[in-house]
Amino acid sequence: MNELEKARKQIDEIDEKMAKLFCERMDASRQVAMYKKDHGLRVFDPVREEAVMKKSVTRIDDEELRGYFVNFVRANMEISKAYQARLLDGMRIAFSGVEGAFASIAAKRVFPTAKTVGYGDFEAAYRSVERGECDAALLPIENSTNGDVGQVMDLAFFGSLYVSGVYDIEIVQNLLGVRGATINDVKTVTSHPQALGQCKPFISSHGFETVEAVNTAVAAANVVEKNDKTVAAIGSEEAARIYGLDILQSHINEKGSNTTRFAVFTRAMKEPSPGDAQFIMLFTVKNEAGALARAVNTIGSHGINLRAIKSRPTKQISWSYYFFCEGEGCLASDNGKQMVEELKQTCNDLKIIGSFEKEILM
Repeated sequence: MNELEKARKQIDEIDEKMAKLFCERMDASRQVAMYKKDHGLRVFDPVREEAVMKKSVTRIDDEELRGYFVNFVRANMEISKAYQARLLDGMRIAFSGVEGAFASIAAKRVFPTAKTVGYGDFEAAYRSVERGECDAALLPIENSTNGDVGQVMDLAFFGSLYVSGVYDIEIVQNLLGVRGATINDVKTVTSHPQALGQCKPFISSHGFETVEAVNTAVAAANVVEKNDKTVAAIGSEEAARIYGLDILQSHINEKGSNTTRFAVFTRAMKEPSPGDAQFIMLFTVKNEAGALARAVNTIGSHGINLRAIKSRPTKQISWSYYFFCEGEGCLASDNGKQMVEELKQTCNDLKIIGSFEKEILM
């Protein structure tokens, strides 16, 4: 056997070992995919990928080979993501609205390989996950212009689901009219209350009357049905395309940057991990002087930034409230664990509904 044959024989033996390791790796990827399905997580995890790539650089001492190994690892990760995407192809993601609504667009951006399922309102989408009809629900919790979505916050408090991620998605509102209409023809605009609120200065400057609709896509469908040049909808470019409407004026929201924060709700709780940078929790306190201050001070004393705190009626006792809190910090850290234990002593009820890495999908 000459040197070439020896080398080729060695490569064959290594390939055989690599084939077995490849199958083991793909089986681990399958387990990751199942976990992501149960917890409503995306296939693409940029934080994890960056950590893997950084680690791969340190595993090869030979500088000449290091770049090739990095490419090898990157190729393996692409194969793994493709496999996970196929396994998650049957995921069902609930949203409130119909095709063309911003929630539908958001669901497809967060879960591009999943089947999106529209429901009549926020509660119906939420309950579909509780009943097991869908794997996760993508629901808005706040808009940068129009504020909180109280109904979804209440569902988070009274319901049984957890938040596995929050995504910031830019929303561009447009004035949609029937074919041949112009902005000068319009007298009335219809849309979801949030959309109307986001476009309030534009609506006021034109003196339009407003009519509320269940969501932006339903508003577009209503305009098509009326076929009246004096009635226009506020909605997405996709809604205009789906329902055959003209965009009479684009980007009519109050601010140039109009962003909605969507939360992914799932039945299974994602346990806090070292990579998590944010969390959402809900709590109630005793109706006595200083009770809320003690809870807030407990959070701050552990070096955790309370980014937002909002009160909502508990609907159980008159003038009693729960607090919806978003914090920046890791609950898997020692400080995070100690904070939670101390809050349990301070609060009547404490519910951690999400610990996650924050992503922006603009």
